[in-house]
Amino acid sequence: MNSVKFNVDYPKELSRGTLLLKTFFGWLYIMIPHGIVLGVLSLIASVMSFFAWWAVLFTGKYPRGMFDFIVNTSRWGMRVSAYLGLMTDVNPPYTMDNIESPVKLEIVYPESLSRGTLLLRTFFGWLYVGVPHGIILSALGALAEAIIFICWFIILFTGKFPEGMFKLLVGYFRWSFRVGAYSGFMTDEYPPFSFD
Repeated sequence: MNSVKFNVDYPKELSRGTLLLKTFFGWLYIMIPHGIVLGVLSLIASVMSFFAWWAVLFTGKYPRGMFDFIVNTSRWGMRVSAYLGLMTDVNPPYTMDNIESPVKLEIVYPESLSRGTLLLRTFFGWLYVGVPHGIILSALGALAEAIIFICWFIILFTGKFPEGMFKLLVGYFRWSFRVGAYSGFMTDEYPPFSFD
């Protein structure tokens, strides 16, 4: 069972007007306001993550409120990224609630976590997670940026995001979230080297 689930509904058609609006004014109505709010929320999430590390070490449990806050912050951030990354025309709402959205992120709350795995990740995670996944995700990240650039022109002329390229982007983000959840000790499930 995958403890991290991520998907973006494939849009049959995308608005050329919204594409141009995002391109020329997205910094004003998306990047600045969402960026400020998400910057503050991410800072709070980082502090929570620090305290959660100690809670997992001593109790074997991730505090539920902290877990939900971090997942909801990630969900909000991904809605913004998907909108700016041309994957959806649905304007990201200012909410941490798990609302109906084409962008779906779920991380299953673990009833218990291994203290041994926590310590292993803390001291050696860079070696067995950071290096192999980092190399692949860096290359895929560069590819994702190229795909978004190319698809900007395709959407402008056709109103469609090529489905194969779209699935590749979704797979890249899914892989990234699984690595992030494991590295952030939100799951003990080692992330597979997979888009699925």
